[in-house]
Amino acid sequence: MSVPKIRIRGLHKAFGPKKVLTGLDLDVGARESVVIIGGSGTGKSVLLKCILGLLEPDAGSIQIDGEEVVGMPVGERERVNRKVGMLFQGAALFDSLTVWENTAFGLIQARGLARPEAKKIALEKLTQVGLGPEVGELSPAELSGGMRKRVGLARAIATEPEIVFFDEPTTGLDPIMGDVINDLIVKCVRELGASGLSITHDMASARKIADRIAMLYQGKIIWAGPVPEIDRSNNPYVDQFIHGRAEGPIKMQVRA
Repeated sequence: MSVPKIRIRGLHKAFGPKKVLTGLDLDVGARESVVIIGGSGTGKSVLLKCILGLLEPDAGSIQIDGEEVVGMPVGERERVNRKVGMLFQGAALFDSLTVWENTAFGLIQARGLARPEAKKIALEKLTQVGLGPEVGELSPAELSGGMRKRVGLARAIATEPEIVFFDEPTTGLDPIMGDVINDLIVKCVRELGASGLSITHDMASARKIADRIAMLYQGKIIWAGPVPEIDRSNNPYVDQFIHGRAEGPIKMQVRA
């Protein structure tokens, strides 16, 4: 068996009395795209932050390429994180930078590339996501929501990472633009030969970009399997979620 790109075992994270992750196990293989589904507040973003080292787990193991990263010193963690690219939920572009400077941010700041070389790569990546070189000179404020997502994707792949994280990649987009972004994610990850880990509650997106889907509920993965199998999971929690039914074992917490 090859070593998983990401291997998580027994992951726990709480904030005071609120237990968010309660013994989560998950593997992401090399060149595999895994999508984690689950409702709002189930811990999807907390899981990503733990993998990235932005949050320290209370217990458990996270390995990247077989290397334990929980408790790793900051300098070593930065080395590991160079393998990673990320598309943030709101694209998270810097308003003070042009589009090409946003795309090249990691190349310049983390890799130390000279600006002319970084700009050349940035424009190439923008072309990969369907944006012409003239867009590179615009400011983020001049972009539509779909264009901002494309720029965020170009930045995520600019350093040619081995792992790409996608945080709710289609949030805020209309169905057509959402599908365009899904297609671009599949295309770019395959061209990179990277592993992908996405979190979403958008089932259309999950079905499009995943090789395997995992459902997070009450801090654990309660089901995982290839995309075609999710419709015959025989798991009432999964069945309720993927069909968006109000009635079922998942009870939404509504405050008075």
